[in-house]
Amino acid sequence: MALERREFLAALGGSAAALALPHLYLRKISAAQGPRSPNDRPGIVAIGMRYQGTVIALKAQAHGDIVAIADVDRNVREQARASFGSTPAIDEDYRRFLDRKDIDVVLIGAPDHWHTKMLIDACRAGKDVYVEKPLTLTIDEGKVVRQVLAQTGRVVQVGSWQRSDARFRLAAELVRAGRLGRLHRVTWTANSNPTGGPFPVRPVPASLNWNLWLGQAPEVPYIEERCHYTFRWWFEYAGGKVTDWGAHDIDIAQWAIGQFPIEVDAKGRLPNIPNGYNVPLDINAVVRYPNGVELVIRDEGRAGLLFEGEKGRIFVNRGTIAGNVVDQLKDDPFTREKYKLYDFDDPNRPDRVGKLDAIVSHMENFFQCIRTRRTPISDCESQHRSATTCHLVNLSIRLGRPLRWDPQKEEFIGDAEANQYLRRPQRKGFEVA
Repeated sequence: MALERREFLAALGGSAAALALPHLYLRKISAAQGPRSPNDRPGIVAIGMRYQGTVIALKAQAHGDIVAIADVDRNVREQARASFGSTPAIDEDYRRFLDRKDIDVVLIGAPDHWHTKMLIDACRAGKDVYVEKPLTLTIDEGKVVRQVLAQTGRVVQVGSWQRSDARFRLAAELVRAGRLGRLHRVTWTANSNPTGGPFPVRPVPASLNWNLWLGQAPEVPYIEERCHYTFRWWFEYAGGKVTDWGAHDIDIAQWAIGQFPIEVDAKGRLPNIPNGYNVPLDINAVVRYPNGVELVIRDEGRAGLLFEGEKGRIFVNRGTIAGNVVDQLKDDPFTREKYKLYDFDDPNRPDRVGKLDAIVSHMENFFQCIRTRRTPISDCESQHRSATTCHLVNLSIRLGRPLRWDPQKEEFIGDAEANQYLRRPQRKGFEVA
């Protein structure tokens, strides 16, 4: 956590005044508010307790009690139990906790290829869920999630916390409110994917249930770099920076655009390294929307989102929001009550910025929605659509051609081969259905 704060301060750089949110519309950042009464403390099981899983569990503690921890790595789950200073039950298999009556909420911090199945299992067990982004490994998984939520009525918050960061939300609201005039282009610049390999096959550590970690993914020998944090750089379990950071930034872009893609033309270089990272390099993509807006994606340059319209530009990332439209706010303040992208707001919740503080707001919103049975700010439908765009970009690169997309039918137009990639084979016993 200290690293996150140092990174945030480093991102601020130079003049604090130039990078800070205008004081006219940013309320004071404050600490998390707890539940409204001592009895309003649901029981929580936290699944997947490497870094991000622990972060969200710590933030959830303001609203409920961590009564169980599940992780396929014994060392990780035992360390997590000790770090919480209590005696939650621990197990390698999360499914053993879903029938417990004292568990109301499930937190999912496991790798991407587990998100959908864990979410579905938890909803069908009658639990409300906070699941890390991206919501899905494939496009068709999002369709299944939609069906399950319609059947169960559970409250689900996806961990795309930039929606709860005041800078990103303001940028999207200013665009949708027309402050840029007609929006022409959004450019998302991300850091490039890492390269690596070939990596050696090693014996499976005694502490790790490798079969359970793999889940729906193909059965392969254990390679240390496939597991824990670096799973992100393998298509078998994730999608590289396009799904990792795209689940944040592409989501904000589409929040502002207000539409879903109809075409994607993405190019990149696929590494061909045996037992090595296989997500694309040198990414350059254009995603087109029905209203004529283009989302340009590249992996070289200053990381962040640039919105360009007929009246100016807005640049936003995790350290700043800037542009002529932002400068004009001192004379023409933006009033959220006149135009906001999310209706169910707590008027007492302060605006917060930066990862750790924005997750505080994100978690507050989740537990408030549990109490009220409202739709959270990062609901599954919007996050399925954002994850879909991420998957479209990766699929265009892998297939080596532009793809036309029908956002109503959620399938490729006139492309039977591409439609085969809407889903993946799943190992028996770990199917998402």
